[in-house]
Amino acid sequence: MGQTSRKPFIVGLGGTVRPGSTSERALALSLRAAEAAGAETLLLGGAFLAGLPIYDPRPGGPSTAQEELCAAIRKADGVIVATPGYHGSLSGLMKNALDTLENTRDDPAPYFQSKPVGCIVTAEGWQAAGTTLMALRAIIHAMRGWPTPFGAAMNATGGLFDEAGALRDPKDAGQLAMVAEQVMEFARMRAGG
Repeated sequence: MGQTSRKPFIVGLGGTVRPGSTSERALALSLRAAEAAGAETLLLGGAFLAGLPIYDPRPGGPSTAQEELCAAIRKADGVIVATPGYHGSLSGLMKNALDTLENTRDDPAPYFQSKPVGCIVTAEGWQAAGTTLMALRAIIHAMRGWPTPFGAAMNATGGLFDEAGALRDPKDAGQLAMVAEQVMEFARMRAGG
């Protein structure tokens, strides 16, 4: 009998403490593209990330929210990370979430090991978008993940979304779809389909 395939499970991790942030809306659009391609998805957005305690390596055990994050990443066939670019790098909120994955260090497959990870950066200017994308990709490498060949760097200076919530520039929509497409390509291999 052949291996049965299942829907790839893609976790989206991103946003800010501000509801409806640009990075979280971009992440949601990328996850929708993954769903359209056949994925099951989970969005752990800004409100969830803001509820995570600061990562503390001392004994005491993870909080319920920290364990929920780790469990989702363990289950994931792929991940999409979206962060704003603050002062040339990723936000403290996102860095804390990534640091929290240190709780998986003793797993047989810790951190993002062997998982495709798509990167989305929104920033007020191209310089911050570029440096943040490079920093995020370096962190994913350090966490044993496979950053997808394409990463979306989006300049939010003029506003990425219109009043109706649609992206103003079709090129930005194409970037988010490309991130989803590449994560799905590798995630299908993990899911056996």
